[in-house]
Amino acid sequence: MSNQTVSPGALLAGRYRIAELLAEIDGARVWRAVDEVLSRAVVVDVLPVGDPRTNLLFDAARRAAAANDPRFLRVLDCDMHDGVTYCVREWAGGRSLERMLGTGPLTGQQAGWLAREVSEALENLHRTGYAHGAISPATVIITDAGAIKVVGVATEAALRSSGAGSPEEDVHSLGELLFASLTGRWPGPAPAWGLQPAPVEHGRLLSPRQVRAGVPRSLDDISDRLLGDPPRHHAPPITSAAGLSAALSGVVGSSHEPPNQMDETVQVARQNGSIDDATQVVPQAGPPALDPTPQPSYDSEPNGYRQPQPAYNTAAETRPVRRQTPPPSNGNGRRRHDEPKRKGSWGGRILILLAILALLSVIAMAQFLLKGAMNNDQDSGGSKSSAPPQTSTTPSVTSGPAKIVSAKDFDPEADGGNGEEHSEDVPNTYDGKASTTWQTQTYHNKPNLGGTKPGVGIVYNLGAKTSIASVAVALQGDDTSIQLMVPKGDTTKSPTSVSGWQAVDTKADQPEGTVTLTPQSPTESQYVLVYLTKLPKADGGFRGIISEVSIQK
Repeated sequence: MSNQTVSPGALLAGRYRIAELLAEIDGARVWRAVDEVLSRAVVVDVLPVGDPRTNLLFDAARRAAAANDPRFLRVLDCDMHDGVTYCVREWAGGRSLERMLGTGPLTGQQAGWLAREVSEALENLHRTGYAHGAISPATVIITDAGAIKVVGVATEAALRSSGAGSPEEDVHSLGELLFASLTGRWPGPAPAWGLQPAPVEHGRLLSPRQVRAGVPRSLDDISDRLLGDPPRHHAPPITSAAGLSAALSGVVGSSHEPPNQMDETVQVARQNGSIDDATQVVPQAGPPALDPTPQPSYDSEPNGYRQPQPAYNTAAETRPVRRQTPPPSNGNGRRRHDEPKRKGSWGGRILILLAILALLSVIAMAQFLLKGAMNNDQDSGGSKSSAPPQTSTTPSVTSGPAKIVSAKDFDPEADGGNGEEHSEDVPNTYDGKASTTWQTQTYHNKPNLGGTKPGVGIVYNLGAKTSIASVAVALQGDDTSIQLMVPKGDTTKSPTSVSGWQAVDTKADQPEGTVTLTPQSPTESQYVLVYLTKLPKADGGFRGIISEVSIQK
């Protein structure tokens, strides 16, 4: 019997009835079969006669036997029959992550939970000294019950002749899997697993939050610690499955129950403190849920090899419903005729009357005191205005810090920007902590942002028109040029291009420390733009850093 003669209907080794060809990997064929002894579905990898991978497959099957975590699909048999090498493993009805990502990325809770399940399984395997060797979206299966199964421990690498792999390589591959789950893009230079490559900037992979809005910052940090070279913000890299499991458990919890509806996962994440406020600002379209609609066993995808089928429901939108207290009834939903309607109590009415009388007394007292003050002013020779008192709608000028309601990075595409300048770190500039910072992207060749645009910055929203006395900006790095800007014309609207702003103060080539910007004339505005036009030198280029901004009114 040869690989070519193994075909549907053939009985392999007198036990495994070949049913369907699932895939072909470099000449090796993967079949769905039925174990006629135990009457169960299995998957059979078949190598042709004389294939040089025969010994690799036997060795891989022995190493796979050490993988006793239930999330790994077990190797059941490995032998030769009529010169053909075959390896039998468990069947898992479900969908591969590769197929799921073909319809879009997962939610943060779903992606984090899935990666944690795989990392826990790998953690147990790595303790034995072995590695999977071929972790990818094609080897991770979500079953019809929503559980995670990992296909091809050691054997997948043997079929692909990619070597046994190492625990460190497994963890890096899992970082790629997490990135792809969060963004729907592959973190590599070329398309892979049906996904387009993720964007890079100056040779560095963008973080998931820069690729897709709404990715939780906590998972963004974990992804960067897995794939960043080196990780941003001097964070320690994650190089072990145990370290990754611990980090993900701190974000998505330790439950093995799969996330279901989007509303439910958000509630769980809030309880665990793992959902950032930024993820709740813009509602995202619900990606495919992890728990598929149950399908008949014959319609399931075996170990990720079957063509995708629409078996997933997107999470339904739910809204809170206020419960109304039902009126007393006579058993059929109607009010009893003999039941009087409720009336307000006399005690409540008396309290309202007393409150009105007290308010009138306060008004009368205020008028009396005001009249007395005016008379005193006339008696002492003070001047008085013959004009009637005026009312003003402009805000009163008071001293003290202005409250920053919100803030947003400013890098308009109309000015040559890409619309994104580390928006996730903008709140660090007004959190009252000097240790947290916002950084621009790194620009090369020239300190004036590489000559590609006039500047970048942060727009602060004060909530209402406010008198601006000064703005203190804590800078890191020497030779930063900075401008304080307010909108031209209507200062209650934030312009989308730098041409809509006007500078009210400019400081050039400032040393590291706090620089105070003061408007040259009285200025009132709801929006304030702190704009960097020249950046200090940083590793491999030029980068601006702001640690804290304080606005005085």
